[in-house]
Amino acid sequence: MRRPLDLHHVISPGLRDLIELANTHDFDRVTEQVRNLRGCTQPVNLHGWTVTTDQTTKQVVRSYRSEDEPSGRLLTTCGNRRASRCPACSRLYAADTYHLIKTGLSGGKNVAETVRDHPRAFVTLTAPSFGPVHHRKTDTAGKTRPCRCGIHHAEDDPVLGTPLAPATYDYTGAVLWNAHAGALWARFTTYLRRALAEHLGMTQKALNTALRISFAKVAEYQKRGLVHFHAVVRFDGPDGHTTSPPPWATFDVLRAAVGMARERARLTIASDAIGERIITWGSRFKVDPITALGDGELTDARVAEYTDAKVAGYIAKYATKNAEGAGTVDRTLMCRPCAGRGYVRGPDRFHDRCTDCDGTGQADPIKALPVQQHVRQMIRTAWNLGHLPEFADLKLWKWAHMLGFRGHFSTKSRAYSTTLGALRDVRRAWRLAQAEAARARAGLPVNDENTALVTASSWAYLSSGYRPGEELLAAQVRHEIAHAQHTKSEGEPWL
Repeated sequence: MRRPLDLHHVISPGLRDLIELANTHDFDRVTEQVRNLRGCTQPVNLHGWTVTTDQTTKQVVRSYRSEDEPSGRLLTTCGNRRASRCPACSRLYAADTYHLIKTGLSGGKNVAETVRDHPRAFVTLTAPSFGPVHHRKTDTAGKTRPCRCGIHHAEDDPVLGTPLAPATYDYTGAVLWNAHAGALWARFTTYLRRALAEHLGMTQKALNTALRISFAKVAEYQKRGLVHFHAVVRFDGPDGHTTSPPPWATFDVLRAAVGMARERARLTIASDAIGERIITWGSRFKVDPITALGDGELTDARVAEYTDAKVAGYIAKYATKNAEGAGTVDRTLMCRPCAGRGYVRGPDRFHDRCTDCDGTGQADPIKALPVQQHVRQMIRTAWNLGHLPEFADLKLWKWAHMLGFRGHFSTKSRAYSTTLGALRDVRRAWRLAQAEAARARAGLPVNDENTALVTASSWAYLSSGYRPGEELLAAQVRHEIAHAQHTKSEGEPWL
């Protein structure tokens, strides 16, 4: 019988836990689990089992129980797309998004390669102005022009995007625009088809018979705290990407239709507290052709040529970001115990003040957030609007940390390209093939491709995160990954 370890002299909790893990019956399996997560910061801890049987012979082919793990649980990646929460999982999400966008531009993964010959446009739609803000503009020669305040702001000046006159800035309009931006995009896609039919002098039925419009879009926060959309819009034939669009479906036609749809798409909001508001797109928008040549990263919206790879890289980069670029926080302000209401129901079913938030409904007081005053005011405005009865369905108090925006950051039409689920299935199939190859090398029986297998499982969520000792192992994995990436991009450093 193994004598219990005396680790009272070890001060570091992480090192103490690592020593305990090293003395388990299978420390190699502990390190293998952590390495398989590829640096995930908040892994999901699961408890359960899975059994795979041959449907014909009823023989158990493979079985697994989390109880057999040295730590008694299974660790899986969190899958969070946000770079601020989990850089490792967000990199994988960005890679999948890149391939999703790229296949819709260049073909591959069951998408016809002839799509690169279809008219494609890179469309940028912005929010309207809700008041003048500090800006940094340049002329055609690249020389910086002074802001309205008379100052030449640096690129990293924190005042950029903040109002020149905060007292008169329309914070209510800004928050409501963010809250309805997703619905406005949906309205735009509807009006795009109508505008295209009108521009061509056709009925919508005739247009739908001859042409299909596919798109993919991503939302990006501007420094002023408002979202704008970058989208890929593509013309296809009546049967989708496998057929070519008719000759009259040109880029010039697409550009004209985008301009008409942007002007006509609007939403009307009526409220007793703020009156009637019209939600529209801003006057600034761009429609640029996408070419099929070139490679690289798109870092400036003023780049003259938009290629397949540049556009895909640009959209993938912003698909992993939230509102951090606008200077806000990356977590909800809603108090979990009371769900942001400020009260909980007691045993007598009466409303009792929530002790966790002291009745404010806020997990973190808005006045104490480490953000600029402009962002704080947008958060406060979203929180207050969310508690008005006419805006209850928007749940703005839940999305106050997102400055009111509650839509999906990246979306696509059904026929644009492959799906994220299909990409994950391919990756899962590759891993299973690697596992079968490893079983073959170890002399273990390999499953026949024609064998019908049935899998039964039962899993329960335990918690999120690492043990202190596992966190040390994960930190080493992140260091190795970062070093490998640095070596790949810049070469082996001199010693």
